Amino acid sequence: MKLDQNHPLVSGGTSTSRLVRAYRGERPDATPVWFMRQAGRSLPEYRELRVGTRMLDACLTPSLASEITLQPVRRHHVDAAIFFSDIVVPLKLAGVDVEIVPGKGPVLGKAVRTAADVDELVALDPAVLDDALEPVREAVRLTVAELTTEHDGTPLIGFAGAPFTLAAYLVEGGPSKDHIHARTLMHADPEAWAKLMAWTADITGRFLEAQVVSGASAAQLFDSWAGALSLSDYSRFVAPASTAALERVRSMHVEPLDGGAAQSVPLVHFGVGTGELLKAMHDIGADVVGVDYRIPLDEANRRLGGIVPLQGNADPALLSAPWPVLEAHIVDVLDRGASAPSHVFNLGHGVPPETDPDVLSRVVEFVHGYDLTRQGA
Repeated sequence: MKLDQNHPLVSGGTSTSRLVRAYRGERPDATPVWFMRQAGRSLPEYRELRVGTRMLDACLTPSLASEITLQPVRRHHVDAAIFFSDIVVPLKLAGVDVEIVPGKGPVLGKAVRTAADVDELVALDPAVLDDALEPVREAVRLTVAELTTEHDGTPLIGFAGAPFTLAAYLVEGGPSKDHIHARTLMHADPEAWAKLMAWTADITGRFLEAQVVSGASAAQLFDSWAGALSLSDYSRFVAPASTAALERVRSMHVEPLDGGAAQSVPLVHFGVGTGELLKAMHDIGADVVGVDYRIPLDEANRRLGGIVPLQGNADPALLSAPWPVLEAHIVDVLDRGASAPSHVFNLGHGVPPETDPDVLSRVVEFVHGYDLTRQGA
């Protein structure tokens, strides 16, 4: 598929941005920075806007989702907006009984534990998303319009939950510490597991595709629970589905209007506790690998062969530490990130809700002003 000529990557609106250049392996004039969960609970304007509105309703109200996405760009001057939504939105729109319970997370009306349960689930046709995702597409269009006119073409990043993370929620029936039921199903009934993963790959691939076609300049696949897996289990039972999910975006062609060479849409893959899986996660077709706070970026770069752009990986816990402590940590992350071909500064997980927004703004200013040639001097 060739992206429309009005898409920001095609028209040139975002192709030269710090973020896109870094995602494509270049070193821009300053290290780009954005934060996972920057749109949300840490911002008082977000909390005020969300009063009386359930999470999934906010995600599926285009004007509201767009406004929430834009809030941290206005306040922090980050180098990217991350689309405000939730990984279970495509499940909900496909007909799955799921709600987000405050303080707990996604809760399913029925856990998918048996082959019969899987057959019942996959009977829900993912093609219904072609129409059902229109609120998402509209929210993306609204967001990109303001980013283009009011924020110097700041890129929007689309996102989706990886097939395994969606499957884990479905099998467990909600959040889990060890995902024991999901790991059991993949071994006890590989055929049922394969059906489940093919279905979640289709669902999440369509979700990503809708965001990119509507104007997102990059896409990030979150595998929140992949850290529960061994490398062999990830490679055998998970990687093929993640590859399939990304292929819907990987197959899109960006042909710049200025006649430059055709390129693909930058794809980022991030997981929690996945230091042992980094190479396998890159091999599914990602351009950039997000790294959590448990592994230093220079070590992540070594494991990836020194050829992969990295994103990460400040420890969110230090956002509430005294500034000298946080500053030293940021410098360490930036210096270690300098070993990679390129680096996008981010957190190794999401912004905690109690974070002072002024601290995030100060981090952005510091990262933009940091001279990597100092190397901590």
